[in-house]
Amino acid sequence: MQLFTIIFQRPIEFGIAFALAFAIVFIALRAAMSAESRPSGWVRAITSSNARILFALLFVGWALVFGIGLQFVPHEGANSPYGGIGLIALFSGFFIMMGFLWAVIGE
Repeated sequence: MQLFTIIFQRPIEFGIAFALAFAIVFIALRAAMSAESRPSGWVRAITSSNARILFALLFVGWALVFGIGLQFVPHEGANSPYGGIGLIALFSGFFIMMGFLWAVIGE
């Protein structure tokens, strides 16, 4: 029963979770429909010969944000946000590095 009343108990967290779920579905939908359209401006930007610079800057920014940011999060206890933020860092870092490798090797 608590699952059905969570929208009224914690509306901000529910809204953020709903927005993130919508963003994931929207990105998947756009990716599925991308074969039917011409490349847009941001697609040309990340597939150009200078994309390695973009992904290198993204990697440096990722390392700074999560390297410094994770130091300020409490590490004690099972309910600390350290693991969740670390998981986000793991996945985002993986995709940034795969984009960097693709940009460097793809030339």
